[in-house]
Amino acid sequence: MSPASAPSEEHSIKLVFLGRLEDAAGASELVVPLAPSVGDLLAALGPELATALQGPRVKLALNGVLLSDTDAPVLRSGDEIAFLPPVSGG
Repeated sequence: MSPASAPSEEHSIKLVFLGRLEDAAGASELVVPLAPSVGDLLAALGPELATALQGPRVKLALNGVLLSDTDAPVLRSGDEIAFLPPVSGG
């Protein structure tokens, strides 16, 4: 997204992609227009990235707080959503 087409900070959300999700997104961070829900936000990102971010083991943190599967946050301008990939152990 070029600076000229970037959403204003008043009506935007910062997305942070960690690990392999950074590769899927093509960037470590994106600033996107405010959406009413996480589902709407994902739909606006395109099908390939949305599929990667909706993986069963991908975790979501809103403003630094890890969300559970049942959480359905209401998004507000200025929020930061971090997508955390599955952790591999060994």
